[in-house]
Amino acid sequence: MYRIGIDLGGTKIEGVVLDASGRELTRKRIPTEREHGYQHILNRLKLMHDDLLPVAHGQPTTFGIGTPGALSPRTGLLKNSNTVCMNGQPVKADLEKLIGRKIEIQNDANCFAMAEARLGAGKGKKLVFGVIMGTGCGGGIVYHGEVFTGAQAIAGEWGHMCIDPNGPLCYCGKKGCVETFISGAGLENRYAEKFGVRKPLKEIEKEFYAGEPKAVEFMNWFLDRFGRALANLIDILDPDIVVIGGGVSNFNALYTEGVAQVRKYVFTDELETPIVKHQLGDSAGVFGAALVGV
Repeated sequence: MYRIGIDLGGTKIEGVVLDASGRELTRKRIPTEREHGYQHILNRLKLMHDDLLPVAHGQPTTFGIGTPGALSPRTGLLKNSNTVCMNGQPVKADLEKLIGRKIEIQNDANCFAMAEARLGAGKGKKLVFGVIMGTGCGGGIVYHGEVFTGAQAIAGEWGHMCIDPNGPLCYCGKKGCVETFISGAGLENRYAEKFGVRKPLKEIEKEFYAGEPKAVEFMNWFLDRFGRALANLIDILDPDIVVIGGGVSNFNALYTEGVAQVRKYVFTDELETPIVKHQLGDSAGVFGAALVGV
C-alpha cells in the first residue's frame, strides 16, 4: 500500500508519496494562496493530490492531510485554525466530495509528532510529545505509535494554555496564551512592544549570541517563559521525550539554558525527560500526514 500525505501550511502546500516500506518516492511544494479563500485552498489540495497520484503507478494508496486546527468531533467542522477562512467549514466532507475518496485529516502538530515518533527523534519511545514552535505554537501526543487526539480533538494544544491572564491578546480571543509569548511571531511582537522596534527573530538571536544587552535580556525572558510552559506540560503528561520543531527550534539555547529553566520549574526532584531537536526537518509534517492516512 502506497501512502500519500499533504501538509497544508499557511504559505505552502507540501505533498509526499511513500512506498509500502516507507521510502520517499517524491515530494512537491506549491503555494497555498490562502488569500483567495476557502474554495481556492480546497482546489489547491486537489491539484496536489492529482499531481502525486500517478507516482503510485495505479497501486492502492492511503491519503492523509495535516492542517492547522482540528475537526470538531461534535460538528465535523474545522476549528482552531490560524488560516481562519477554514474555520467552521466542512473541510473533510468537501474534500472527499471534490477528490472522490476517503481522507484522514489531522492537526499539523499531530502529524509532526507522528513522524518524529515513528521515524525521527522519538523512535522507540512509548509516549512522545511533539512541539511546533513556529509562526504559532502547537503540540501533538503520540502513544504507542498512534496519535492521541482526545475527546475534543485538542490533546496537546499547549500553545493555548494561559500563563498570564493579563498577557497579550491571542487570535483565539483569550489573553496570555503560551503562543503569544514563545512562538516566532509572538516573540517578534513582544520584542517590538518592549523596545519599540521590530526585528526578525533570527536577528534577535544573532544579537543574543553576540552579547547585545537588549537581546540578552529579551531572550532570557523568553527562555523563562519557555521553561514555565514546558514544565507545566511535563507535569501533566510526563512524556518519555519532547521533540521540538518549527523555526524557533533552531535557537540552540533552548537545549541548554531552556532545559535548565524547565528543570527549575518542573514538579520533580530531577528532570529525566529528554528535550531534543527534531530529526526530520521541515518535512516532518508531510511524512506524518502520510502515516496517518486512510
